[in-house]
Amino acid sequence: MKVSLFIPCYIDQFYPQVGIASLELLEKLGCEVNYPKNQTCCGQPMANSGFQHITGDIDKHNQQLFAHAEYVVCPSGSCTLHLKDHVFHQQPKVMELCEFMTDILKVTELDASFPFKVGLHQSCHGLRGLQLAKSSELVEEPYSKMEPLLAMVKKLDLRIPEKADECCGFGGTFAVSEEAVSAKMGQDRCNDFEDIEVDYITSPDMSCLMHLEGTLNRKGSKTRVIHVAEILNSNIQ
Repeated sequence: MKVSLFIPCYIDQFYPQVGIASLELLEKLGCEVNYPKNQTCCGQPMANSGFQHITGDIDKHNQQLFAHAEYVVCPSGSCTLHLKDHVFHQQPKVMELCEFMTDILKVTELDASFPFKVGLHQSCHGLRGLQLAKSSELVEEPYSKMEPLLAMVKKLDLRIPEKADECCGFGGTFAVSEEAVSAKMGQDRCNDFEDIEVDYITSPDMSCLMHLEGTLNRKGSKTRVIHVAEILNSNIQ
Protein backbone atom coordinates (compact mmCIF):
# COMPACT_ATOMS: atom_id res chain seq x y z
CA MET A 1 0.00 0.00 0.00
CA LYS A 2 1.33 3.44 -0.97
CA VAL A 3 1.19 6.08 1.76
CA SER A 4 2.16 9.75 1.82
CA LEU A 5 3.41 10.92 5.21
CA PHE A 6 2.44 14.39 6.43
CA ILE A 7 4.65 15.57 9.28
CA PRO A 8 3.40 18.64 11.20
CA CYS A 9 5.78 21.60 11.32
CA TYR A 10 6.19 21.51 15.11
CA ILE A 11 7.14 17.82 14.97
CA ASP A 12 9.62 18.55 12.18
CA GLN A 13 11.23 21.33 14.21
CA PHE A 14 11.05 20.06 17.80
CA TYR A 15 10.32 16.32 17.80
CA PRO A 16 11.83 14.84 14.61
CA GLN A 17 12.10 11.44 16.31
CA VAL A 18 8.29 11.19 16.09
CA GLY A 19 8.38 11.62 12.32
CA ILE A 20 11.14 9.01 12.05
CA ALA A 21 9.21 6.56 14.24
CA SER A 22 6.08 7.06 12.13
CA LEU A 23 8.02 6.36 8.93
CA GLU A 24 9.71 3.25 10.33
CA LEU A 25 6.46 1.92 11.78
CA LEU A 26 4.58 2.25 8.50
CA GLU A 27 7.40 0.57 6.62
CA LYS A 28 7.44 -2.31 9.14
CA LEU A 29 3.74 -2.75 8.42
CA GLY A 30 4.44 -3.14 4.72
CA CYS A 31 3.64 0.34 3.44
CA GLU A 32 5.54 2.07 0.66
CA VAL A 33 6.00 5.52 2.20
CA ASN A 34 6.46 8.76 0.30
CA TYR A 35 7.55 11.90 2.14
CA PRO A 36 7.20 15.06 0.02
CA LYS A 37 10.10 17.21 1.18
CA ASN A 38 8.52 20.54 0.28
CA GLN A 39 5.45 20.05 2.47
CA THR A 40 4.70 22.83 4.93
CA CYS A 41 2.32 23.78 7.75
CA CYS A 42 -1.27 22.54 7.49
CA GLY A 43 -2.49 26.08 8.25
CA GLN A 44 -4.16 25.29 11.58
CA PRO A 45 -2.46 28.02 13.70
CA MET A 46 -3.71 30.73 11.35
CA ALA A 47 -7.20 29.27 11.14
CA ASN A 48 -7.43 28.97 14.95
CA SER A 49 -6.50 32.64 15.22
CA GLY A 50 -9.23 33.75 12.82
CA PHE A 51 -7.07 34.13 9.73
CA GLN A 52 -8.12 31.18 7.61
CA HIS A 53 -9.05 33.62 4.84
CA ILE A 54 -5.34 34.22 4.20
CA THR A 55 -4.25 30.56 4.14
CA GLY A 56 -5.28 30.01 0.53
CA ASP A 57 -1.73 29.64 -0.78
CA ILE A 58 -0.83 27.07 1.89
CA ASP A 59 -4.03 25.13 1.25
CA LYS A 60 -3.46 25.11 -2.51
CA HIS A 61 0.16 24.02 -2.06
CA ASN A 62 -0.81 21.05 0.13
CA GLN A 63 -3.70 20.10 -2.15
CA GLN A 64 -1.36 19.95 -5.15
CA LEU A 65 1.40 18.20 -3.22
CA PHE A 66 -0.81 15.32 -2.07
CA ALA A 67 -3.28 15.30 -4.97
CA HIS A 68 -2.34 11.82 -6.17
CA ALA A 69 -1.73 10.18 -2.79
CA GLU A 70 -3.68 7.02 -2.05
CA TYR A 71 -3.59 7.84 1.67
CA VAL A 72 -2.17 10.80 3.58
CA VAL A 73 -1.18 9.66 7.08
CA CYS A 74 -0.31 12.12 9.85
CA PRO A 75 0.93 11.46 13.44
CA SER A 76 -1.15 14.33 14.87
CA GLY A 77 -4.88 14.36 15.51
CA SER A 78 -5.28 18.13 15.35
CA CYS A 79 -3.37 18.54 12.08
CA THR A 80 -5.22 15.57 10.56
CA LEU A 81 -8.56 17.12 11.47
CA HIS A 82 -7.57 20.46 9.97
CA LEU A 83 -6.43 18.82 6.73
CA LYS A 84 -9.70 16.86 6.54
CA ASP A 85 -12.07 19.71 7.30
CA HIS A 86 -10.33 22.72 5.76
CA VAL A 87 -7.81 21.58 3.15
CA PHE A 88 -8.87 18.25 1.62
CA HIS A 89 -12.56 18.79 2.44
CA GLN A 90 -13.15 15.61 4.40
CA GLN A 91 -11.71 13.26 1.83
CA PRO A 92 -11.39 9.88 3.61
CA LYS A 93 -7.81 9.39 2.38
CA VAL A 94 -6.48 11.76 5.10
CA MET A 95 -6.03 9.76 8.30
CA GLU A 96 -4.37 9.96 11.70
CA LEU A 97 -1.72 7.27 12.27
CA CYS A 98 -3.61 5.11 14.83
CA GLU A 99 -6.81 5.47 12.81
CA PHE A 100 -4.99 4.28 9.69
CA MET A 101 -3.41 1.33 11.48
CA THR A 102 -6.75 0.27 12.95
CA ASP A 103 -9.23 0.95 10.14
CA ILE A 104 -7.16 0.44 6.98
CA LEU A 105 -4.21 -1.81 7.84
CA LYS A 106 -6.29 -3.66 10.47
CA VAL A 107 -3.20 -4.38 12.57
CA THR A 108 -3.63 -7.35 14.92
CA GLU A 109 -0.07 -7.80 16.19
CA LEU A 110 3.08 -5.73 16.61
CA ASP A 111 6.71 -6.63 17.12
CA ALA A 112 7.18 -4.06 19.85
CA SER A 113 8.24 -3.98 23.49
CA PHE A 114 8.15 -1.11 26.00
CA PRO A 115 8.63 -2.17 29.65
CA PHE A 116 7.19 0.90 31.38
CA LYS A 117 4.02 2.18 33.03
CA VAL A 118 2.27 4.34 30.45
CA GLY A 119 -0.66 6.71 30.86
CA LEU A 120 -2.83 7.46 27.82
CA HIS A 121 -3.86 11.07 27.14
CA GLN A 122 -6.71 11.27 24.65
CA SER A 123 -6.63 14.62 22.88
CA CYS A 124 -9.76 16.69 22.28
CA HIS A 125 -9.25 16.86 18.51
CA GLY A 126 -8.74 13.10 18.33
CA LEU A 127 -11.79 12.32 20.43
CA ARG A 128 -14.39 14.78 19.21
CA GLY A 129 -13.08 15.53 15.76
CA LEU A 130 -11.74 12.19 14.54
CA GLN A 131 -13.65 9.86 16.90
CA LEU A 132 -10.50 7.94 17.87
CA ALA A 133 -12.26 6.89 21.07
CA LYS A 134 -15.55 7.38 22.87
CA SER A 135 -15.74 10.70 24.66
CA SER A 136 -17.24 10.66 28.16
CA GLU A 137 -20.25 12.84 27.34
CA LEU A 138 -21.63 10.28 24.84
CA VAL A 139 -23.91 7.47 25.93
CA GLU A 140 -22.64 4.64 23.75
CA GLU A 141 -20.45 1.57 23.86
CA PRO A 142 -16.83 2.39 24.70
CA TYR A 143 -14.19 1.99 22.01
CA SER A 144 -10.66 3.19 21.33
CA LYS A 145 -8.31 3.07 18.36
CA MET A 146 -5.24 3.63 20.56
CA GLU A 147 -5.74 1.21 23.47
CA PRO A 148 -5.83 -2.01 21.38
CA LEU A 149 -2.62 -1.00 19.61
CA LEU A 150 -0.86 -0.25 22.89
CA ALA A 151 -2.14 -3.55 24.28
CA MET A 152 -0.14 -5.31 21.55
CA VAL A 153 3.12 -3.89 22.92
CA LYS A 154 4.92 -6.42 25.08
CA LYS A 155 5.68 -5.55 28.73
CA LEU A 156 3.74 -2.27 28.56
CA ASP A 157 1.60 -1.48 31.62
CA LEU A 158 -1.18 0.76 30.26
CA ARG A 159 -2.93 3.00 32.77
CA ILE A 160 -5.93 5.27 32.19
CA PRO A 161 -6.52 8.26 34.51
CA GLU A 162 -9.86 8.63 36.26
CA LYS A 163 -10.68 11.60 34.03
CA ALA A 164 -10.09 9.64 30.85
CA ASP A 165 -10.58 12.48 28.38
CA GLU A 166 -9.84 15.65 30.34
CA CYS A 167 -8.36 18.48 28.22
CA CYS A 168 -4.67 19.23 28.81
CA GLY A 169 -5.20 22.96 28.30
CA PHE A 170 -3.01 23.44 25.24
CA GLY A 171 -5.56 24.11 22.52
CA GLY A 172 -3.00 25.59 20.14
CA THR A 173 -3.32 29.37 20.26
CA PHE A 174 -5.45 29.08 23.43
CA ALA A 175 -2.19 28.51 25.34
CA VAL A 176 -1.07 31.95 24.16
CA SER A 177 -4.30 33.93 24.42
CA GLU A 178 -5.34 32.38 27.77
CA GLU A 179 -1.94 31.56 29.24
CA ALA A 180 -2.94 31.39 32.92
CA VAL A 181 -5.97 29.15 32.33
CA SER A 182 -3.97 26.93 29.98
CA ALA A 183 -1.14 26.55 32.50
CA LYS A 184 -3.54 25.61 35.32
CA MET A 185 -5.28 23.03 33.14
CA GLY A 186 -1.89 21.56 32.26
CA GLN A 187 -0.96 21.32 35.93
CA ASP A 188 -4.23 19.56 36.74
CA ARG A 189 -3.74 17.10 33.89
CA CYS A 190 -0.19 16.28 34.95
CA ASN A 191 -1.48 15.64 38.48
CA ASP A 192 -3.99 13.14 37.02
CA PHE A 193 -1.14 11.09 35.56
CA GLU A 194 1.15 11.42 38.56
CA ASP A 195 -1.70 10.08 40.71
CA ILE A 196 -1.63 6.81 38.75
CA GLU A 197 2.18 6.65 38.95
CA VAL A 198 3.18 6.39 35.30
CA ASP A 199 6.67 6.55 33.82
CA TYR A 200 5.42 8.04 30.56
CA ILE A 201 2.41 9.91 29.22
CA THR A 202 1.57 9.05 25.62
CA SER A 203 -0.87 10.46 23.08
CA PRO A 204 -1.46 10.58 19.32
CA ASP A 205 -1.03 14.37 19.58
CA MET A 206 2.51 15.63 20.22
CA SER A 207 1.14 19.15 20.69
CA CYS A 208 -0.67 18.06 23.86
CA LEU A 209 2.45 16.21 25.00
CA MET A 210 4.58 19.30 24.35
CA HIS A 211 2.34 21.29 26.69
CA LEU A 212 2.41 18.58 29.35
CA GLU A 213 6.18 18.16 28.99
CA GLY A 214 6.74 21.84 29.77
CA THR A 215 4.54 21.58 32.85
CA LEU A 216 6.28 18.41 34.06
CA ASN A 217 9.74 19.92 33.55
CA ARG A 218 8.87 23.08 35.47
CA LYS A 219 7.70 21.09 38.49
CA GLY A 220 10.71 18.76 38.37
CA SER A 221 8.62 15.65 37.74
CA LYS A 222 10.25 12.36 36.75
CA THR A 223 7.32 11.56 34.44
CA ARG A 224 8.19 11.87 30.75
CA VAL A 225 6.20 12.16 27.53
CA ILE A 226 6.40 10.01 24.41
CA HIS A 227 4.35 9.91 21.21
CA VAL A 228 2.35 6.75 20.59
CA ALA A 229 4.29 6.12 17.35
CA GLU A 230 7.54 5.91 19.32
CA ILE A 231 6.05 3.24 21.60
CA LEU A 232 4.55 1.20 18.76
CA ASN A 233 7.92 1.33 16.99
CA SER A 234 9.94 0.56 20.13
CA ASN A 235 11.73 -2.68 20.97
CA ILE A 236 13.13 -2.04 24.46
CA GLN A 237 13.53 -5.31 26.35
